Amino acid sequence: MPDLVWNIDGTDWPNRDVSEFVDAAGFRWHVQRMGQGPHLLLVHGTGASTHSWRDLAPLLAKQFTVVSIDLPGHAFTETPPSWRLSLSGMSTDIGELLRVMNVRPDIAVGHSAGAAILARMCLDDRIAPQLLVSLNGAFMPFGGAAGHLFSPLAKLLILNPLVPKFFAWQASSPNAVERLIEGTGSAIGQDGIAQYRKLVRSPAHVSAALGMMANWRLEPLVVDLPKFKAKLLLFAADRDRSVSPDVARRVAKLVPNSTIEMIHGLGHLAHEEQPDVIAAIIIKAAAQTNGIDENTIDCVN
Repeated sequence: MPDLVWNIDGTDWPNRDVSEFVDAAGFRWHVQRMGQGPHLLLVHGTGASTHSWRDLAPLLAKQFTVVSIDLPGHAFTETPPSWRLSLSGMSTDIGELLRVMNVRPDIAVGHSAGAAILARMCLDDRIAPQLLVSLNGAFMPFGGAAGHLFSPLAKLLILNPLVPKFFAWQASSPNAVERLIEGTGSAIGQDGIAQYRKLVRSPAHVSAALGMMANWRLEPLVVDLPKFKAKLLLFAADRDRSVSPDVARRVAKLVPNSTIEMIHGLGHLAHEEQPDVIAAIIIKAAAQTNGIDENTIDCVN
């Protein structure tokens, strides 16, 4: 299967009218920017893209200048050398992208692995938001046998150039993407499923996701979390089959200025299932955070 081409595969991309391409850190990024007000940065998780914010971003853009990015190698962002797909590498490269764009986020929102990336950026002083919002954040290493096998297995997979093509081919089978989404504990609409299907059929996108897995080390982040200074809001969905709500509880014990927002009846992709609910909670939290003018922020109608 061919890799994604903007003028072909991006013709129906959600919020295409606010897309732009930015050169930073040695490669070209796909970025979306919309709204006015304080800067709010959105960072998706492994294997996703800006499409995952298709409904949430416009709601947040009523109050903020919302900036969302495709992570390195994902969707329409070019792929850097594989070693830069690590947590520290991505944090460094996103920091350079924000410098080039002259964006200093007042609020940062990350989903799954995106939350870990943003936390690393905060700890390394690459961003200094007043509020970090974690949507089912993947902060903790895998435990048990998975912890010993997951990264080495991903490294073996990524070394074989045929593997991403095989995964992309498998994704073309009937209902394959639907089963993947169901496995997260979420139920999303056909528009979202169609975009995920497009992504997992791209060998380059699959290769980048595998590259992240192969290079991912969360232990140093866990050690540093007690040094975290910004306010941390931890969303935890009770139907999440990818990241247990217990991860949020463990993180909250490590980070002094943190709160947990339990979301009932939703899964790992809660922000795609009920974006209006998630947006309202984020906006309310922003209004209660020091440095944000409450008079300029209203809840989503």
